Amino acid sequence: MAAAKVVTIGQQKGGAGKTTLAAQLAVAWRDQGARVVLLDVDPQGSLTAWYEARKGAGAERQDGLVVHAVQGWRLATELDRVRRQCDLVLVDTPPHAETDARVAVRTADLVLVPVQPSPMDLWATQATLDAAKKESTPVMMVFNRTPTRGKLVEAVRRKIIEMDVPVAQTVLGNRVAFAASMMEGKGVMESHARHTAAKEIRALAEEISAHIGLGG
Repeated sequence: MAAAKVVTIGQQKGGAGKTTLAAQLAVAWRDQGARVVLLDVDPQGSLTAWYEARKGAGAERQDGLVVHAVQGWRLATELDRVRRQCDLVLVDTPPHAETDARVAVRTADLVLVPVQPSPMDLWATQATLDAAKKESTPVMMVFNRTPTRGKLVEAVRRKIIEMDVPVAQTVLGNRVAFAASMMEGKGVMESHARHTAAKEIRALAEEISAHIGLGG
């Protein structure tokens, strides 16, 4: 069995939606038949809490998706352990933890950087982008919690292109369905299967899969 692909979700700014993105993508890839392991490196433990809610609802019994809480200094060892047991590893990194983030970036096939369409969020991506550049790890930025109207998205997109950083074509809207599904320990593809949010996360998962050669 080939080693799993590793996608690290990184952003130094808190509140960028890293944990929600990790959980939603994991469910989307599970729905496509992939075996997924999520590593929760954030001491806040939000991803682990989501998984506990998932187990409480019985959802974990029907999928090949597990979450492990990992201290940053153990990340490399844990990655070695799990990456031959699954198809994909998603790493949810903490903000403001340079050492932990460096390991997560170094071992990744792709660093996914969520950014809300605002100057502050864009500026906050620089530390993660610099770390990925230093480790020669590919990066993809993705718009998250995006308003339905306004020209700011395209303005920020142009800035990202000027920075010579790839940006996902799929844009995730600022949708209550994402948070509602998290409360249930689920993804939108499970709780709101026909919602626009489910279509968005499915499209993003497919775009990333093509980028990293998952399932190819």
